[in-house]
Amino acid sequence: MDLAQLADDFAFFDSWEEKYRYLIDLGRDLPPMDDADKTEGNRVTGCISKVWVKPRRVEGDPPRLEFDADSDSVIVRGLVAVARALFHGKTREEIRSVDVDEVFRTLGFDAHISVNRRNGFQSMVRLLQAHAEAL
Repeated sequence: MDLAQLADDFAFFDSWEEKYRYLIDLGRDLPPMDDADKTEGNRVTGCISKVWVKPRRVEGDPPRLEFDADSDSVIVRGLVAVARALFHGKTREEIRSVDVDEVFRTLGFDAHISVNRRNGFQSMVRLLQAHAEAL
């Protein structure tokens, strides 16, 4: 899934209540993260909710970044699913090209997602970008 597909999916819903439900559903569909990986070392700093990300390098030409992630908040878990759709299995160059502000504008999150959640999302993105740079 890419930003265009996410935008189409969110545009399908008329109200933000429905869009929040869809965001929550995206989070419910995340692959499960092993509880043993929910450590302080994998915790994203800058998030009010607990968010864990365990990145891994996938060899190839070019190498790709994959990651497992989870949150203790249903809305934030949905945002984790959005990040996974945008970054999971991507190359360093693909990850570099993602503009988080554009993602929030395109999906309408800029007016409907709290500043704290937005800051947490950006912290998660910075972490993923740093791991991508190390590829």
